[in-house]
Amino acid sequence: MTMNFNIDKKSQLTKKDMLQVFMRSCTLDSAWNYERQQNLMYCYAMIPVLKRLYGSDKNSMSEALKRHLEFMACTPHIVTLLLGICTAMEEKAANEETFDKSGISAVKMSLMGPLAGIGDSFFWGTLLTIAIGVAVSFSQHGSIIGPISFFLIINIPGFFCRYICLEKGYKYGIKFFGNFSDNSIISIMTKSASILGLMVIGAMSASTISISLPLEIGVEGNTIPLQNYFDEIMPGLLSAIVFGIMYWLLGKKIKPTKILLGIIIVSCIGRYLKLL
Repeated sequence: MTMNFNIDKKSQLTKKDMLQVFMRSCTLDSAWNYERQQNLMYCYAMIPVLKRLYGSDKNSMSEALKRHLEFMACTPHIVTLLLGICTAMEEKAANEETFDKSGISAVKMSLMGPLAGIGDSFFWGTLLTIAIGVAVSFSQHGSIIGPISFFLIINIPGFFCRYICLEKGYKYGIKFFGNFSDNSIISIMTKSASILGLMVIGAMSASTISISLPLEIGVEGNTIPLQNYFDEIMPGLLSAIVFGIMYWLLGKKIKPTKILLGIIIVSCIGRYLKLL
């Protein structure tokens, strides 16, 4: 893997150090804990940089490790932006005695929330939904493309963002979000990603949930399927109603396993009575 990180010639860091940070960032959720969530693997990702900067100074190394063992909660795909910014700040702290090291924690804490909002909205709220929709569409026909497409749709944008965020985070350091926050771009991106995610969920619900009523209304010899009336009101109306009920039940903290069991029971009874 070739990584062309823009490392200044005067820098103590090397491309190998940045590549190690990149690779270690992929383990962010592997040691998740309830107290500080992703802090262990975030610190693990920073260790190559800290060793390069403070390797011979045990006190400074100890302080740096403690800084990065603080609470961390961010979307794994874009956490490298924080890693890049912290790397730039740690390098500056190692070279300037007057640098306020408490600012490293402050910047990290102030950015993780907005970044998580953007990342969660895009990757978990939008991209994941798209990946599931595409994968299910292929898998319904028994195609191996289903799981492969899910894997690619999730991982290609994820690794691309990891690399770009690490490179830009290190390059621009603490100035990266200066004008970004002032222009309210974070809130706009979060809202846009949420809207797109809802649109995808709606489209996926209409295409994957299929409900048809076999009942017919009218006199003998001139009957019309009841389903036709629902389709005239709104195509996919029954699917939307069922989806709404499921969403409402989940909001009431009812376990998904109980909901699935209820669906099976209702479906069996409906089929037996020829209502579904």
